[in-house]
Amino acid sequence: GVIRRDQQIPREVVRNGDRVRALILKVVRENRGPQILLSRAHPDFMKKLFAQEVPEIYDGIIEIKAAARDPGSRAKIGVISYDSSIDPVGACVGMRGARVKTIVRELNNEKVDIIRWDPDPLKFVTAALKPANIRSITTNEAKKTIHVLVPKEDLSVAIGRRGQNARLTSKMCGWD
Repeated sequence: GVIRRDQQIPREVVRNGDRVRALILKVVRENRGPQILLSRAHPDFMKKLFAQEVPEIYDGIIEIKAAARDPGSRAKIGVISYDSSIDPVGACVGMRGARVKTIVRELNNEKVDIIRWDPDPLKFVTAALKPANIRSITTNEAKKTIHVLVPKEDLSVAIGRRGQNARLTSKMCGWD
């Protein structure tokens, strides 16, 4: 397989012949034979790692509804359980964080936020921006934008480092 630099996790060194876990993006037929293009930076790579590590996701009891990543830095996933007796966030974290720690190690210590998915974008955005306290939240359906008002002391938490928290939340919910 071939893994391009832009499909690697930043600050990760992969050499010819190294064994790595990766997502197959596509297979391209060329004169010299098929080329298998791999990715470790794609959000689906993280989804597949969760499916391998969390049996409830593999079995379809829990579903990853949304995922967003800043490879090598931070990721957010939105999960929902189709069984009312199973907590989707708890199942993904595992006993003492064992399940998520395995995934974090594979992703070069990328921080992973696991959020309970909600079909209502207002509730989902509120959960995704925690621990920031939200004063008000309004939507514009036509422009697909959400306006969030937070107290001044929670502004840096809501936005995150270099806008990362707000950007990942936006990618996950599909709204600006």
